[in-house]
Amino acid sequence: MKIYKIAVLAGDGIGPEVMDVTLPLLDKVASKFNFKFQYTPALVGGSAIDATGKALPEETVEICRQSQAILFGSVGGPKWETLPPNEQPERAALLPLRKIFGLYANLRPAICYKELIHASPIKSEIISNGFDLLVARELTGGIYFGKPKETTQTVNGERAVDTLVYETPEIERITHVAFKAAQKRRKLVTLVDKANVLESSLLWRKTVKAIAPQYPDVTLNFIYVDNAAMQVVKNPTQFDVMLCENMFGDIISDEVAAVAGSLGLLPSASLGQQAGFGLYEPSGGTAPDIAGKGIANPIAQILSGALMLRYSFQEESSAVAIENAVRQMIAAGFRTGDIFKEGDQRVNTKEMAAEIMKRI
Repeated sequence: MKIYKIAVLAGDGIGPEVMDVTLPLLDKVASKFNFKFQYTPALVGGSAIDATGKALPEETVEICRQSQAILFGSVGGPKWETLPPNEQPERAALLPLRKIFGLYANLRPAICYKELIHASPIKSEIISNGFDLLVARELTGGIYFGKPKETTQTVNGERAVDTLVYETPEIERITHVAFKAAQKRRKLVTLVDKANVLESSLLWRKTVKAIAPQYPDVTLNFIYVDNAAMQVVKNPTQFDVMLCENMFGDIISDEVAAVAGSLGLLPSASLGQQAGFGLYEPSGGTAPDIAGKGIANPIAQILSGALMLRYSFQEESSAVAIENAVRQMIAAGFRTGDIFKEGDQRVNTKEMAAEIMKRI
């Protein structure tokens, strides 16, 4: 029997709550499809700071190195916001993990289910059948990682510098990921950039245009990021795969999550050059306002597990089984508070996970 080794980094806020209900569900899928998981928990984020003084302890990094995939919860919260910026959980945990493991491709599928169009801020007549799009975000380059990155004193106060830098190979590899994903979808890639202002965007356009002929079955479009932000709100159904540099992808993917109905619905996969290895996490955050109440939506964490099955372990049937179970549960009318409306059956975190598990 195949045994897959998973580093489990639940993190802070609602992270442990949604992780706790996800692992038994994954075990049920594993049993059904004749494989097993070996979970190794590790500290990360604020909880790691409290225990060890560091958001990403070396022990956690080593556990990840010894694993085949990382299942991640969420990190951060008000408790740690007074720390120096470089020591805060988000910057001191997630960014280093991406860099250490070369996780350059972030895939964020955004599905607005037909039954949940009421939860979207977009008019229901525009998305009457829901929508399904994918944000392919470059994850290890751009302004988040460019050097110099510093704040210095000047005669007038302070001067802050962030550097937006990309090189051709960084753009090429995420572009291939986006086009290959589009081939399995509706065969449309839209590059989101700011080529009317930024040199880096000009390089993106040049590089993506050069690669596009390798995928003759895929149509390539271009859109400025400000217009993209508007079009996502006006009519997200026009997009299939949105290809973005790091910061644009960060912003657009959260906007897409909001128009899909809730951040609690959207999973993500961060993939790298090491075959099969990836980090899988919900697109939302720690939600400190509801942490500890047992009412968080676990769907994003559960679907992140499905992406792990698909991309790290090539267990496609298992991934589909989870995704179908989520669809069936939604069709049956069970809702956590973030997607609830009158007439639905309101459930808590554990109850929603149990309803999904019944349908595996």
